[in-house]
Amino acid sequence: MIEQPIPSQHQPAKRIGELSILLPSYNNECYSLVKKLHRQASGVDGLRFEIIVADDGSSDLQMIKANRPINDLPGCSYVERPRNVGRAGIRNFLARSARHAYLLFIDSDMNLCSDDFVGKYLACGDSQVVYGAYIVLPPSVGLLRNLRYVYESEGQSGRACEVRRRNPHHDFHTSNFLIRREVMLAYPFDERFRHYGYEDVFFGRMLQDAGIPIDHIDNPTLFDRYETNADFLAKTEEALQTLAQFSGELQGYSRLLSTVSFLRRRHLGTFVTLAHRLLGGYFRRRLVRNVPSMTVFKCYKLGFLYRLMLQTGF
Repeated sequence: MIEQPIPSQHQPAKRIGELSILLPSYNNECYSLVKKLHRQASGVDGLRFEIIVADDGSSDLQMIKANRPINDLPGCSYVERPRNVGRAGIRNFLARSARHAYLLFIDSDMNLCSDDFVGKYLACGDSQVVYGAYIVLPPSVGLLRNLRYVYESEGQSGRACEVRRRNPHHDFHTSNFLIRREVMLAYPFDERFRHYGYEDVFFGRMLQDAGIPIDHIDNPTLFDRYETNADFLAKTEEALQTLAQFSGELQGYSRLLSTVSFLRRRHLGTFVTLAHRLLGGYFRRRLVRNVPSMTVFKCYKLGFLYRLMLQTGF
């Protein structure tokens, strides 16, 4: 295990002097985000930095074309990968490609909501892993018709820093985090997670098993791009398939998985299965429409996962 240094109470926190900012991208325009990150990093005296965007085999040629000017920014590069290797694999590729001792991972569909975003992470040199979280926009009439927005908005209070610190390894996501390169290379993302979802949950479990602490700070990115209801529902179903596939290794790290196990122990699985068979199609059609319900969404996910778990013989 990589030991965590304990700073003296009389010494200021170690400030990071070199940083690799890493963005995995798939069918996202992120040139505007990279420009903001480049402006902030360039404004820090003495900081040695690079920004690498790795395109994970995008199919949208317009997005690829829009991102190529990243190569014209000093210290920045846009790497076009011919084959999609998945969310875990592309992050491991970025870590291996990085030159500096600290890595800042940011999802390419995020945005910045503060002028000192990079600076706050530079003050975290005593940490091995730091998570800054993300926030969503205030509600508006148009946004309340979007399933992804309503889902993320409902979880906003749970992403508060004081809440995340209560269970630091469970409340970790890959959208916005800092990590020492040596830690990332010693404990890479598990590349069995090729499809959408839960590679970050498993990564949090792996760090906890290894005794690597995760620090939480209030330094969010802004999530302001929301796919259609149909697309988000399809991504949710893909994530639930991933959860079912790795259910044995994710026990205790998913509330939904714990609920499924509880229902099974209480012999309520037949009721859940019957309800999903009768109502699942109706629930799905309703969720795709423009008035999403979180109650319906939770019921649909529960029934969908329980059906998948039955197929695994749990």
